[in-house]
Amino acid sequence: MLDVSAMRQGPLDRLAGEVRPGAAVDLSLLPPRARFVLRCRPESVAAAGQAFGVTLPREACRTAVSGSRAALWLGPDEWLLLAAPDDAAAIVQQFSGALAAAPHALVDVSHRSAAIAVKGAQAAALINHGCALDLAHAAFPVGTCTRTLFEKAEITLWRTEEHTYHVEIERSFAPYVWLVLIEAREDLA
Repeated sequence: MLDVSAMRQGPLDRLAGEVRPGAAVDLSLLPPRARFVLRCRPESVAAAGQAFGVTLPREACRTAVSGSRAALWLGPDEWLLLAAPDDAAAIVQQFSGALAAAPHALVDVSHRSAAIAVKGAQAAALINHGCALDLAHAAFPVGTCTRTLFEKAEITLWRTEEHTYHVEIERSFAPYVWLVLIEAREDLA
């Protein structure tokens, strides 16, 4: 039987391999991650965080990280959970036990998105080419995340370090966002 997993490519694999390093901003494809969207009621948040191994942020637009896992607040009852790909089955099992009696939804969206790292002194300026958010440190500090638009694509933007951003994009828009970032980066050089 043919092993198709060895042939599977992400939406940016070919494009990311062709990119030249930039002086002002480095763009890189982030490795695959297990991704889950969690929806639950306020009384279940603590149990959900315990099951995931990360205390879920309850403050708007904030993240919490523990080891290779991250929880991004997307709404009053919604989080994007990121983990190592090999942890996906265990996460489902942990949530099944911890929230068995509580109304919730845990949806595996691992194959829905791709992720790009935007890193460098001009990273905020590059993102602002297609996103109107105020990315000044006072307005969007490290650990902040939000859903927003980049040009015509919805993204989830997370500031992981002073000059580093994690950009989650739906697979169908990933090549578009990547090419816009590459083109805009030429203007910063």
